[in-house]
Amino acid sequence: MPLDLPSPPFLYGTAWKQDGTVSLTQLALRAGFRAIDTANQRRHYFEAAVGESLAAAYRAGVVTRPDLFLQTKYTYLRGQDHRLPYDPAASLAAQVTQSLSSSLEHLGTDYIDSFVLHGPASGYGWSEADAEVWEAMRTERDAGRTRFLGVSNVSLKHLQEMETRGTEMPKFVQNRCFARFGWDREVRQFCNQRNITYQGFSLLTANQEVVQHPAFVELSHKLNATPPQVVFAFARSIGMLPLTGTSSPEHMKHDLKSLQMSLPGDIVNAIESIAG
Repeated sequence: MPLDLPSPPFLYGTAWKQDGTVSLTQLALRAGFRAIDTANQRRHYFEAAVGESLAAAYRAGVVTRPDLFLQTKYTYLRGQDHRLPYDPAASLAAQVTQSLSSSLEHLGTDYIDSFVLHGPASGYGWSEADAEVWEAMRTERDAGRTRFLGVSNVSLKHLQEMETRGTEMPKFVQNRCFARFGWDREVRQFCNQRNITYQGFSLLTANQEVVQHPAFVELSHKLNATPPQVVFAFARSIGMLPLTGTSSPEHMKHDLKSLQMSLPGDIVNAIESIAG
């Protein structure tokens, strides 16, 4: 396990790829993505196929394991279908261990860079179930089977309750990010103040009204960039780690080129205020 691997600049998401997971993950790796997001939730992800892609990339010399940031998730039973990665009759702590063991096998590695709770048990607050799962995840981290811990699909209330309880805070928070809610401003601010890296997903699909708005398209033209490139550059400018799940090889290359962009402060402020 590497002693220090900085947070990646861009995540490639593998949700909803199903039978295309192998080919698309290989394309993403060859395009230059070095951070892969998946989950041990067969309903929406095909984690074993991600592992197949990684193995092929290793054999071809495209990447080595230390080059990569691999992130996967533990998903509660309510988020799964019948293809479970754990015994549903087992304790939550045992399910966490079984899920991570399965992920390590799927991905052909002995450690994960980031292990994420794939959404709290309740939308109303941090529950006793969440506390049990989080403690089990901490145990896995302390055993060296993951480097960092994260939570996804959380509200500000969830995070505040974690902090109030004196719970160890996550390294990563991954949320769907809506422009109409200020690009998840309250959660981002909470994270920024506590050195938690905010990962934003659905930056394009959740914000089509912004990305396709004539004024935003015109702004992109002035910057000699595509609207998605501007969104991703904006995300990085406000301290967000963006995730893309594009299935287009051309878009993969364009998205990565956004890493070379630096937006002026007035443009960042203007975009952040859109629908906020």
